[in-house]
Amino acid sequence: MRVVLDTNVLVSSLLLEPSMPAQLVAHWRRGGFFLLTAELQLDEFKRVTRYPKIRSKIKPVVAGRLVNDVRELAIFVEALPTVDASPDPFDNYLLAIASLGEADYLVTGDKPDLLALRHHDGTKIVSVRNFIAIARL
Repeated sequence: MRVVLDTNVLVSSLLLEPSMPAQLVAHWRRGGFFLLTAELQLDEFKRVTRYPKIRSKIKPVVAGRLVNDVRELAIFVEALPTVDASPDPFDNYLLAIASLGEADYLVTGDKPDLLALRHHDGTKIVSVRNFIAIARL
């Protein structure tokens, strides 16, 4: 199964250990699915985890460990196509990753924008809770 995890899911996985996003990232690290990403997403993750409000909750070494794991274990897609489907233009790159990487699922916590789309170019867009049920975690 090929999956894109929204950056908000990756960040949330580091905020609270027993959370559903943390459970999902742990499942990926154990080989439960193939993670699709792009440099653009890692740039966003690094930027967000440097915000003072987030940095006070996530130690840089913990964020760095996740970046290293993503670099080592994820499938990177390059030359992202232009996509203009999300109400939030800053989410379109996630749809581009999903399209180019032929993702089965895009998992997000972004209810008003991405989740409202429900699917894009063959990729189902689901919440963390729904994906956990689908993956039977």
